Amino acid sequence: MRRLTFGSVLGTSLLGCATNPELKYLGDDKELDYYKATATSIDYPAIDTQTSPEAAYAKRPRTVLDREKEEVWEISLSQAIQLAIQNNSIIRSRTAVGAPSTILTAGERAPSTYDPAIQETGVLFGGRGISGALQAFDATFETTMTFGKSKLPQNLDPSPVQQDTDTGLLESRLSKTFAYGGLVALNHTMNYSNANPATGLAFPSAYSGFVRAEYRQPLWAGAGTEFTRIAGPISQSFGGLSGVNQGVVIARINQDITLADFEARVLQMLKDVEDLYWELYLRYREYDTAVTNRNSALQSWREAHRILEAGGKPGFKPSDEAQARDFYFQSRSLAETALSDIYSAEIALRRIVGLSVNDGRMMRPSDEPTTAAFHPSWETSLTEALTQRVELRMQKWSIKSLELQLCAAESLTNPRLDFVSDVQANGLGDGLLGSYNSPNQFSTVYGSMATGNFPGWNLGFVFQMPLGFRAAHAQVRNIELRLAKARDQLQAQEIDISHEVAQDFQNIAVQYTTAQTNFNRFRAAQQRVQLFRAEVEAGTKTFDVLLRALGSQAEAEVAYFRSLTEYNKAIVALHYHKGTLLPYDDVWLAESDWTPEAYRDSLRHAWARTHAHDAPQLDTEPAEFVAQPDWHAQESAAPNGTPPEPAVPYETEVELPPRPAPAAK
Repeated sequence: MRRLTFGSVLGTSLLGCATNPELKYLGDDKELDYYKATATSIDYPAIDTQTSPEAAYAKRPRTVLDREKEEVWEISLSQAIQLAIQNNSIIRSRTAVGAPSTILTAGERAPSTYDPAIQETGVLFGGRGISGALQAFDATFETTMTFGKSKLPQNLDPSPVQQDTDTGLLESRLSKTFAYGGLVALNHTMNYSNANPATGLAFPSAYSGFVRAEYRQPLWAGAGTEFTRIAGPISQSFGGLSGVNQGVVIARINQDITLADFEARVLQMLKDVEDLYWELYLRYREYDTAVTNRNSALQSWREAHRILEAGGKPGFKPSDEAQARDFYFQSRSLAETALSDIYSAEIALRRIVGLSVNDGRMMRPSDEPTTAAFHPSWETSLTEALTQRVELRMQKWSIKSLELQLCAAESLTNPRLDFVSDVQANGLGDGLLGSYNSPNQFSTVYGSMATGNFPGWNLGFVFQMPLGFRAAHAQVRNIELRLAKARDQLQAQEIDISHEVAQDFQNIAVQYTTAQTNFNRFRAAQQRVQLFRAEVEAGTKTFDVLLRALGSQAEAEVAYFRSLTEYNKAIVALHYHKGTLLPYDDVWLAESDWTPEAYRDSLRHAWARTHAHDAPQLDTEPAEFVAQPDWHAQESAAPNGTPPEPAVPYETEVELPPRPAPAAK
């Protein structure tokens, strides 16, 4: 009944069955209940999958109501990073509290370790991978064999007769496109005919055919190796559909863009892991401070309650006991909230590193945040950011792709002029293969072909030109505009990156300074509590000032560790915005090894080059495709021959005051 009710509501809201009299009539017919229930039910796919054990066997999440003791897992930052790399084939990123992740809302677009391989094996227009682009140069073989029979009346004297004809046709073609655009093909055609009666024919049954070799070479539009590498063979292009981005070079650039995007996702994941790690560390520190403050408040309440039951003392009022009790429950509430924050932060870290909600161990950071003063060089940091940011690399690859496409598009603004040629050997014979007693050269068809007495050849040019070249010029203009936008976008990205690095510099400075100030504040608050406690015990101060001093001490300690945590997160953010987070975390990305066939081909080409002759009149060196950044530019001499300036130290070690030790629970 619940299912029928749900189907009725679904049909009412989506199908409008509440206003459809035909559906109402079907609902009243008891014999159609089964078909109605089947039509309105929701189908679920039947697939052979196994639920992840991290999800299926996860224990109940921890809450502040739990009091059982669990194993403490002292985890270092490097261990957390290693877990994230090992467990995240689908790369996770940090999400806002309560917001669904990309894995749930857009699973197909979620980044993963499969993306580079998916791009490399793409075969569709606009998304062809390297293998898909190389298939344009694969040799193609096709063959057709057909048989037929025909009965035709013939107008012969003295009376019409019926002629029965049996036919057969074999056509085969082997073609190959070269890297410079040329096309070579080998064609073979064989016809068989058997006529009865064979009126006017030399043989009742005969074979005729030819073997032809063809060659076609573009000479103007779409000619040359450069065009073919960029746009693919012009002989396989479709006007207005394929464009000029189907070649091997563009496919390789798209592969590099995919790799750069994968690297960007990994960088974001590493930054999220580090941020969540230090946030979990901060939650433990906040909880430690809250527990210490709660214990101090409990001690003060007990002291006030003891004084109240003893009849009081000079300077003590009954309201002091109530205030101490109120302060205790307030600090206890803060401790419970801090414990809940630990559980929430641990779950967030567990999610980003790919672990289950609860595996019986309580994660606790074992690394301490750095307290050393970090003084990076602005010039060095800016140079690294402008040369190593993965977003800039992706944009530069896009510009390189558009520049190559523009070169190919300009070639298509010329007329199409192709050189065509073919040579063939024709043959006719009473038989197909074998030896015959007849001395006639037409005894077998292949024998007549082998004599070479029946050759044929063609030689010429094919010229094709659309009047106006409207589509070709529109394509050039479109790519020029996209290229101009891409270059302006690169400059805008560089400016934004410089601002990000500048903000990181300011954030590092303010967090370090604030951490020093908050540490001094905490020391002063500690001394204040000690003095006020002594004065309260002496009866010269009320409990009010002591309780306020305890609250100020807890706030100062939390502020210090919050500033220290934000200081470490700011250092991570600087490395992230400079593009140096991977080596900072000792993580390295590399493409996989080649296939064995690729190694054999490279060795064969190397042997061929060792036996080649120098040709100084020819430009045999390929143009530089990728310019490597000059990592040693800072080591070169300054202008006018002056010696270079001494290198600015990247960072200096200046320790903060020692952090306070955790208080006993």
